[in-house]
Amino acid sequence: MAHADYTVTVNKSAALVFNFLVDGLNNPKWRDAVIDISLKSGVKGTVGAEYSQTLKGPGGRRIAGDYKLTAVQPNSHIGFVVTTGPARPTGDFSLKESTGKTSITFSLDYQTKGLAKLMEPMITKTMKNEVACLDKLKQVLEGTS
Repeated sequence: MAHADYTVTVNKSAALVFNFLVDGLNNPKWRDAVIDISLKSGVKGTVGAEYSQTLKGPGGRRIAGDYKLTAVQPNSHIGFVVTTGPARPTGDFSLKESTGKTSITFSLDYQTKGLAKLMEPMITKTMKNEVACLDKLKQVLEGTS
């Protein structure tokens, strides 16, 4: 299984961080790979909401990266599954607030099968780059970007 996780601490409340993250329309503000995104179905920020997303792929190709929210626990957890694209990982954001600061852990998991197992190191590297986008999220939320 390919896995990546990354943690940052943001000088903002868990409620502010959660509200920003659960609204997928904010993704282009902190994830450089996102070209465009829209709410495809459901209610923004609720379990079952589906977002249609186009990402920058290898060699500048545009690839689909639609996803669906699978878990939403206010101010503490957001789970999702990627539903289109070459890789379809599951992911989650875990938030913990302490004294006005929020620790955010972004995790991705992808169960490789068949020939994809040979690509697992490359998939893991791509996932590590994705979760490291939390550094830009911190800059955006703290107004230092």
